[in-house]
Amino acid sequence: MSSRAKLCILEGMKIIVTHSSPDMDAITSVWLIKKFLPNWNDASVKFVPAGERLRGVNQESRIKNQGENDSAIEHIGDDEVVHVDTGLGPLDHHQTASDKVCGASLTFDFVKDHISKHNIEAVERMVKVIVEIDHFKEVFRKDALLDYHEFDLASILDGLKLQFPGQDDLYVIEVSKGLDAVLHGFENRIWAEKEIKENGKKFETKFGKGIGFETINDSVVKLSQKMGYAIAVRKDPRKGYVRIKVRPDSKIDLTLACEKLRKIDPDATWYLHISKKMLLNGSVKNPKMRPTTLSLEKIIKVLESV
Repeated sequence: MSSRAKLCILEGMKIIVTHSSPDMDAITSVWLIKKFLPNWNDASVKFVPAGERLRGVNQESRIKNQGENDSAIEHIGDDEVVHVDTGLGPLDHHQTASDKVCGASLTFDFVKDHISKHNIEAVERMVKVIVEIDHFKEVFRKDALLDYHEFDLASILDGLKLQFPGQDDLYVIEVSKGLDAVLHGFENRIWAEKEIKENGKKFETKFGKGIGFETINDSVVKLSQKMGYAIAVRKDPRKGYVRIKVRPDSKIDLTLACEKLRKIDPDATWYLHISKKMLLNGSVKNPKMRPTTLSLEKIIKVLESV
């Protein structure tokens, strides 16, 4: 037995308890504690019937004793235990009718002092989505019936339950990996929103408004398109690579821009996508492409002229 394992036995275990067949709310609550509560990253996760507590302590007993210990961390023997989304404790929302609260939002409030400034906005925005899902409000999305929602993490969890019935540990492990990825995505989006607001170089074309960036964050391109910009261009300040994209519904054809850029900088490698809506110079997918020496401002002037 390792010295760490022996130490865990001497000190007792850290245990997170949630309900069987955990949903997004329960798993996100577990993830928040393991991700951000100091020294809880290796906590074990146990499952109980919905509403119950570990070791058979019933709901009525919990309600009776509520208030004696305001902390969500309980001591059962030598173990430290946190109940989330079950047991009617501090991190269970089932004693309130509010549709603005869920287990994950309560857990977020519990751990937020331990979340870095770098992460806090991203995590808060993630939790708001979980609140919406836990109260079934995704049915009100204007495009709720479209197939792409089957790629949502909540839908993937539903699929896992069909594919691997009764494997609660698996659901927590796999969806937690997804939440890690979503966190990185939100961080990148928030960074892109700031880039668009503060550093985007706006310009006009005969087809509509454009915006350009010198940044390593490629999310600015897609986000700009979602915001309605007809053309978005990004130059990577480290590698010199350039990505120019137009909205799929735009009438813009980048053929003329490609020809002009090739004439101005013939040593660079320019790739025009068959759709004529994407023009690339350099790519991590093809490191043999030669980056342009043109500045972002010169590239924008070409785009303004076509």
